Amino acid sequence: MSSAGQATQSRLVRHDFDSSSELAEALADRVSAALRNAIAARGHATLAVSGGSTPVRFFEALSTREIDWPKVTVALVDERFVPPDHERSNEGLVRRHLLKGEAARTRLLGLWHETTSVEQAAQRALLDIARLPTPLDLVVLGMGTDGHTASYFPDADGLGLLTDPSCPVPVLPVRANSAGEPRLTLTLPVLAQARGLVLHIEGAEKEKVLARALAGAPASELPIRAVIDHAVGPLHIFHAP
Repeated sequence: MSSAGQATQSRLVRHDFDSSSELAEALADRVSAALRNAIAARGHATLAVSGGSTPVRFFEALSTREIDWPKVTVALVDERFVPPDHERSNEGLVRRHLLKGEAARTRLLGLWHETTSVEQAAQRALLDIARLPTPLDLVVLGMGTDGHTASYFPDADGLGLLTDPSCPVPVLPVRANSAGEPRLTLTLPVLAQARGLVLHIEGAEKEKVLARALAGAPASELPIRAVIDHAVGPLHIFHAP
């Protein structure tokens, strides 16, 4: 292994669990502790989360934790260009499974806006995200079986800009045939510079994809590699079969 590869491996922290339920509880504990610490240190906390089916148990577990929720802002890592009441909306998913009980008192910062194009929506979202204090306190990412994370799809238009560690724009529109709907996503610097960074994956197929990325597959093939390479701190990998 090259010295660069060894350095990358040294910044990865594995957390392996026997079941999705065990992972969800442990991840909820870790995230809630990070949010409480951020509130104690700075008076507020920021958390960016991903959509899809994988984080549902985690969201349900986190919603039960004792946190000063009004001092927390939850942002979305990415979003489909669909309204919150659409079945494929990440915002809708977070509202249903995380923002309930005391956790409903948090501030949710969505990316979708009712505009005529995803490009216009990205411009609106940019104004909101620019007001967030940075770096974000914690980012929880997912990963697809194609190696995408956030909306960094291998076939995305402008993938190089989305995953450029010097990208000057925190939110960009995404068009990719494999993504279905157009999307909006936070760009790599916003994610990679977070104080805490977690990759949540489940299943043998995703574990194999991650192994390929760690073995040196380029970001153009497996975009998760961009996060692995440019995370400013440790990348905590939470995995269950």
